[in-house]
Amino acid sequence: MTYTPEKPALPRSIEELRATIPGWGADLDPKFRPAVPQERLDPDLSGAHWEFPERQPEKWPRERSIEHQFLTPVFGTACPPRGASGKIRRYAYAKYSEARAAHWLLLIAADRVDTVESTLRSFVSRRPDNPLTETGIRTEFTRGGLSSRVGRKRADVVHHPLDPVIVAAPWVLGAAVTYAAIRRLTRGRRGEQTTDR
Repeated sequence: MTYTPEKPALPRSIEELRATIPGWGADLDPKFRPAVPQERLDPDLSGAHWEFPERQPEKWPRERSIEHQFLTPVFGTACPPRGASGKIRRYAYAKYSEARAAHWLLLIAADRVDTVESTLRSFVSRRPDNPLTETGIRTEFTRGGLSSRVGRKRADVVHHPLDPVIVAAPWVLGAAVTYAAIRRLTRGRRGEQTTDR
């Protein structure tokens, strides 16, 4: 009966279930259960040869939340903090608790700064970023981008007109600022050349 301490009767007996379902009841015997050693409180069964795990060497100062007494024994080293974004991240960890919104807002800002830094770094490399291929704009015209949106009752159709603006606006703005800076420099040099004559 439901909501009573009595166990309901099984629709089929254990022998019937074992005969019809291969592997049914394989874990009924505790010696076949993988979790049995963990069910007993015996520290010797853990298999660990240490009281505290060996610490990973810290090649550079890592970020650590102010709530924690020390850095975890193992940590990631794939993306070391660098540049202005690294300074913002270090400041967020050193100054604010993880419970504060300022901590997370600074980390989000650091991600945005890192994106700009990576883009600028790519311009001085042998393979600069290509916004036309990396943002997928070209596939909109070659792989049926418009036909996949029209007449499909998609929920995300409302923001599609904004997508090109959001993707292209930083590039257009960056190009405009660069053009204005170059124009200002060339005008300044022309003015200096005319005054020298």
